[in-house]
Amino acid sequence: MSVMTTKQRFRNKYRLELRENDHEPMHVHFVGGDINAKIDLRTLNIIAGVIPANLRKEVLAWLQENQTSMIEEWKICQKQ
Repeated sequence: MSVMTTKQRFRNKYRLELRENDHEPMHVHFVGGDINAKIDLRTLNIIAGVIPANLRKEVLAWLQENQTSMIEEWKICQKQ
């Protein structure tokens, strides 16, 4: 079982999560409601699932601002 760490919440309904012992490519999970998506941390492309356009803009803006620290945290989570 992998451990999930919520890194950011959006609109009190959605979560951006890092998971221990996850697989490449380096990514985060965006979940909540009916949404279950993965976002590549290097390219910031959605690699699985769908995020509605208005929410996608908000999430990707946050990730762009925090990309370096999220990549570092992803690497740490994989060494657990």
